[in-house]
Amino acid sequence: MLNLRRRSLLAMMAGLATATFGAFGDSALAAEEKTLTAVMSGNLKALDPSVSTAQITRTHGFMVYDTLLGMDAQYQPQPQMADYTVSDDKLTYTFTLRDGLKWHDGSDVTAEDCIASLNRWASYDAGGARLFKQVASLAATSDKTFEIRLSAPFGQILALLAKPSPIPPFMMPKRLAETPKGQQLPEQIGSGPFKFVADEFRPGDKVVYVKNTDYVPRPEPSSWTAGGKVVNVDKVIWQSMPDMQTTLNALQNGDVDFVEQVPLDLLPVIEAMPDVDTGMVRPLGMQVVARMNHTLAPFDNVDVRRAAMLVLNQEELMQAAIGDPQYYHLCASIYGCSTPLASDAGAEWLYGDGRKEKAKELLAKSGYDGTPVIMLQQTELDAFKPQPLLAAQRMREIGFNVEVQSMDWQTHLQRQYSRAPVADGGWNMLFSAWGITGIWDPLASTVIDASGSSQAWSGWPKDDELEQMRTEFSVETDPVKQKEIAEKIQARVLDQVNYVPLGEYDIIAAWNDRVEDIPQGPLTLFWQVELAK
Repeated sequence: MLNLRRRSLLAMMAGLATATFGAFGDSALAAEEKTLTAVMSGNLKALDPSVSTAQITRTHGFMVYDTLLGMDAQYQPQPQMADYTVSDDKLTYTFTLRDGLKWHDGSDVTAEDCIASLNRWASYDAGGARLFKQVASLAATSDKTFEIRLSAPFGQILALLAKPSPIPPFMMPKRLAETPKGQQLPEQIGSGPFKFVADEFRPGDKVVYVKNTDYVPRPEPSSWTAGGKVVNVDKVIWQSMPDMQTTLNALQNGDVDFVEQVPLDLLPVIEAMPDVDTGMVRPLGMQVVARMNHTLAPFDNVDVRRAAMLVLNQEELMQAAIGDPQYYHLCASIYGCSTPLASDAGAEWLYGDGRKEKAKELLAKSGYDGTPVIMLQQTELDAFKPQPLLAAQRMREIGFNVEVQSMDWQTHLQRQYSRAPVADGGWNMLFSAWGITGIWDPLASTVIDASGSSQAWSGWPKDDELEQMRTEFSVETDPVKQKEIAEKIQARVLDQVNYVPLGEYDIIAAWNDRVEDIPQGPLTLFWQVELAK
């Protein structure tokens, strides 16, 4: 649990309205029930957590759905919906559903439901697809028991079934799991601790969840997505706000209980607000990344990519974007620097003297002919505004021809998925961020997928040697050897400039002090939370 700090400072934020915020018709109705109102860092529009990898959709998924296994705070898979046994030859995994599991429509959870759900997950998730290449059979042995039989040992099976990101293996009724690929789920029916209220859903504006009174928590203490998910509120409302000023007004006046992410430059002001607490409920934070489009010139040339990487200075870029070093961390690891696989392999590409001179030499060696680099810059998220401008300046200093194109976030998203030539709306370089929970091992990380396929993240690198290393990691069962392979993967990622890790920054939340016992986790979790009267 997070150790909450009571704010008792008397200073007030200049300009904050003191009148009661009256935008919610739910406030009076919620007086007789425990309703937690939250402002999330994104607006929920896509509901299907298998189709969308958006963080807000994944958080929605953990409200509504459950998983066979959960991931605890020590990164260990733990039984959640099911207990399991493993055969001596590590080829047969038997899962037994625990008692009391029901779907939100009142029907019992069955083994056949879980089999259909796993098949659906594997059709969308790259790690799941890699696992299923070694699944010899997947069959129910009773209403509550099923077996996964492998053709060869697969060291990451439990970790994949427990992973919280980017596409968790959520369980759902068979009739929904069999929705044809590419089609959105027609209903949001899970077995998780909250129920989605479809009639009150307004995309991009308001989402309502109510406590699943039929949910039977596990007896173990809650730890990240594992253990007992005890719900102590009757309703959770995700309410969108037009801007941070309105959000802070609502937080101060008590019309909002929780704000998932606040601007770091406003923290001193927010911390001076009476009866408001701040802290990290997602301790792993985010990694800033630079990505080059490997399918188009000039970044189809590895030496051109290396030259660009060498002039990207983590300290300079993090200082420009985040400012206060209290909230950012320099880090060479592609898995995040606080995870079990954290490594400095290949760090010489990111740190050290003489990098600018080496970059000039590599660019000259590459034969770069002045081909324009179209660099995308989004104009809405403060954490990603400065990097393109600063990177463009540094790249021009060694001879790159760079054009920065600015656009809103939605246009940026549409543009980054285009594989068209630059003249037809394509791009060469962009900056983004990944939650550490989505990159903490070689299989979970979509960003290092080097298959060149449409399943890979924007930039579409093609590196057969890297993909072979990821396969070796997936089948290795010895943790020591897994770490050795992971270090080789990191060295390869940086050597080939699959992408450039540019440091990590913290996610700071704020909440009214009537909110208690907020759990820490790989994403924002709403079970365990208490509302004081």
